[in-house]
Amino acid sequence: MLPSLFISHGSPMLALEPGDSGPALARLAAQLPTPKAIVIVSAHWESSELLVSANPHPRTWHDFGGFPPALYEVQYPAPGDPQLAVQVADLLNAAHLPARLDTERPSDHGVWVPLSLMYPKAEVAVVQISLPTRQGPALQTQVGRALASLRQQGVLLIGSGSITHNLRDLDWNAGPDSIEPWAKAFRDWMVEKLAADDEAALHDYRRQAPNAVRSHPSDEHLLPLYFARGAGGEFSVAHAGFTMGTLGMDIYRFD
Repeated sequence: MLPSLFISHGSPMLALEPGDSGPALARLAAQLPTPKAIVIVSAHWESSELLVSANPHPRTWHDFGGFPPALYEVQYPAPGDPQLAVQVADLLNAAHLPARLDTERPSDHGVWVPLSLMYPKAEVAVVQISLPTRQGPALQTQVGRALASLRQQGVLLIGSGSITHNLRDLDWNAGPDSIEPWAKAFRDWMVEKLAADDEAALHDYRRQAPNAVRSHPSDEHLLPLYFARGAGGEFSVAHAGFTMGTLGMDIYRFD
């Protein structure tokens, strides 16, 4: 059975400047059986309802601005899987989580940036699920649990976000060993609660975790973690690190 994963995808520049995360993602992919397909929740598809991408040929969407021209030339032509999308929507609806198909959704950078480092040949089909951010962590836990059985079918379930995500406090000159104490305290609290499987505390992180609002002024980049946790089992840290002082780049497995 494949694990579910939470991947901190950081800046879109990760695709060109992978740092320590690129080799970590490549190693992780090499350790796993090649998935039959990937189902992924990205921080960059916020929605008011649950949507499932059923686009057979999603384009590579460069959904950002102000980066070097080379980044806009990166393409990740992984196919979609409309049949799997229907299965995903059926599983969600059966769990009383109303979902419908979106046949036009492209692949945002929360999808193609990490996957380009894991599966650079873009041969594994990808289905994306939207992120109803206003419904919080509990919904993502439920979505993950509703789809956990796909892991037994060779489908890799991924939540793509960031363990910390405060773009206003980035230090663009910080070295790889520079970590702001407030960001580290939040990350360490999350790891502690994940290891303890303390769901009540995790769902209430904005009140209980140290520096929660500073670490996530809005929580769309943390919510995919709850999808991965809901879909998986035993927690472990596959990779840990920070970039630009405050942007957590952790990768977690749920086996």
